[in-house]
Amino acid sequence: MQGASMVEAIEITLLSGISEILAADWDDCACPETVSGRALDPFTTHRFLTALEASGSVGEGSGWTPRPMVARKAGQVIAVAPLYVKHHSQGEYIFDHGWAEAYTRAGGRYYPKLQCAVPFTPVTGRRLLTRPGHEADGRAALLQAMRRITDESGLSSAHLTFCTKDESAAATDAGFLPRVTQQFHWINRRYDSYDSFLATLTSRKRKALRRERAQAQGFGGTIHALTGDQITPAHWDAFWAFYQDTGARKWGRPYLTRAFFDALHQMRADVLLIWAERGGTPVAGALNLIGREALFGRYWGCLEDHPHLHFELCYHQAIDWAITHGLARVEAGAQGEHKLARGYMPVETHSAHWLREPAFQRAVADYLETERTAVEAEIKALAQYGPYHSTPEAET
Repeated sequence: MQGASMVEAIEITLLSGISEILAADWDDCACPETVSGRALDPFTTHRFLTALEASGSVGEGSGWTPRPMVARKAGQVIAVAPLYVKHHSQGEYIFDHGWAEAYTRAGGRYYPKLQCAVPFTPVTGRRLLTRPGHEADGRAALLQAMRRITDESGLSSAHLTFCTKDESAAATDAGFLPRVTQQFHWINRRYDSYDSFLATLTSRKRKALRRERAQAQGFGGTIHALTGDQITPAHWDAFWAFYQDTGARKWGRPYLTRAFFDALHQMRADVLLIWAERGGTPVAGALNLIGREALFGRYWGCLEDHPHLHFELCYHQAIDWAITHGLARVEAGAQGEHKLARGYMPVETHSAHWLREPAFQRAVADYLETERTAVEAEIKALAQYGPYHSTPEAET
């Protein structure tokens, strides 16, 4: 699907899948920093998006129809975006179910809609992926094209989720509505050990975490941090069982297929598994992806219940590993006020939304203005309950 962009001399193309663009062309926009090391954001790399598509986690029957967007100028790819036609609102973590219900009650058809996102991944990162030197014109071209395609195709709306604050501002300038939500992130304030992090906590919280960790580590087995070639296919067999157990408890039907984890094995240099086993038998595991500056907690599961083992594998071990490897933060996924007591503080997350029907756009704008005020107040209130001697400045 092609069309002329309002941004002069830029051609926009919608692909039917990520395989239709060379990995080098995509990654030159998504992660140009990898020429000198690890990607800032492993989730927007060609290899990760390929794993989602090739494994059938997105595509036919999933409600996520891939339509990667590509912007070219004088034949060169200058910008790309992970774009999908969505037939539901599952796996997004920026919830618009209420909007869909209201739109339907008013006689409209909310689905399908256009979604610029990484499926099943509530992780902040760039969504308007531009080749260095083309940030302004690349972003503008992608945003204009999203609005135009939404309008010409009769879709209800276009959504840019878990984008950066700068991208939200650019989208606002292009007519999108900004939305602010919140997560809990752990920030590395130049700690040289887990104990130096604990020293910044109040005495009561410090003692509580030490007791919690001791109880978790006394489950009768061992805990290992595995990455790269330390991860074997047998680990993915066990993790699939963990993932299915967690999915059954939380949402009934896991989003990812078994084949996805086989594909993830091919990019195991980006993966950190925190692994608990007893007598050589896997008991529980937490899956993280490694970025240049952050560790991203994604999935957890277990086959046995042990007190506090979830907190140990998902939060404490992640902090320990981030400190050891000099990472600036740990992002432990969506929701979860229980993270606060373990040093993860509330931070803003950003998205942007454009609704084709003007009256509905105005109604959502009013709602988002009220919501932003509430989220700001919630972040300030939650920060007061953090475990630190003094409240760290909120991250935005």
